[in-house]
Amino acid sequence: MHILLCGSFDDDERDAWLAELQDALPDARWHLTVTPADAELITAAVVANPRPGSLRGLPNLRLIQSLWAGVDRLLSDPSLPDVPLARMVDPAMSAAMAETALWATLSLHRHFYAYARQQHARDWQQLPQRRADEIQVTLLGTGQMGSVCATRLLALGYRVTGWSLHGGTVEGLSLEHGEDALWPLLARSDIVINLLPLTAQTSDLLDQRFFAALRPGAGLINLARGGHLVEADLLQALACGQVGHAVLDVFRSEPLPSEHPFWSHPQVTVLPHVAAATDMRSAARIAAHNLLALRDGQPLSDLVERSRGY
Repeated sequence: MHILLCGSFDDDERDAWLAELQDALPDARWHLTVTPADAELITAAVVANPRPGSLRGLPNLRLIQSLWAGVDRLLSDPSLPDVPLARMVDPAMSAAMAETALWATLSLHRHFYAYARQQHARDWQQLPQRRADEIQVTLLGTGQMGSVCATRLLALGYRVTGWSLHGGTVEGLSLEHGEDALWPLLARSDIVINLLPLTAQTSDLLDQRFFAALRPGAGLINLARGGHLVEADLLQALACGQVGHAVLDVFRSEPLPSEHPFWSHPQVTVLPHVAAATDMRSAARIAAHNLLALRDGQPLSDLVERSRGY
């Protein structure tokens, strides 16, 4: 089996991925570049945000396996071959995302960001302390990561409601779906966590209308994609108190430019896209499982529905 490995790696990262993938699938022939003689041999590509056009000219390609959970950049490449595309669904990544969501939720709920500002100002002031079951958390996105986050939050006693555009079910979780259901849900939300895929329908969702619909002073946690957030609208919502604090892990431009106002904003916590790093060890084995299924003519896992964008 001939497999192409390509993506936006530096050499060390590429070599580390190659070592894990070779260990998981030792009988495969791995290619880091494509020569004219190799092009017809390659039947699968394992990718991590490859440059546009990287998969052009592979006539026998039968699967594109992403190493990342998000596939919006892949789908934006007009030259992407029309073959099955699988995204990475890794329990290790879901667990890491849930840890970040829990940390941010607890920090908003218990005023830990406010206390950090008070410490800087040497201001001793005890803020009101509410119980977890008095906090309404709204979770945008109820896929694999959202489901794990919801389970962890519910276990701590938070009131959690999931929302998605197209519906679905998650055991033990109250769910709303469709745009009409979003606005009344936001009005009773204390904390909103965004884990939605970035699609044409969800791009710029976190905008002035969205923030105006929130319960005043609500917290925002964006762990999904920078393209969901209209940054200028968030700054206005923070200035008027409609949003109390924002925890942001993803941005339209990464790394976040040094002059960006988020860096120094007292009501914004900036993370450098680290909410859930891909674990090479587990991801390589998940990718190998799909590649073996392709080789053996078995059903493939976690295929992307291109019309939906995830």
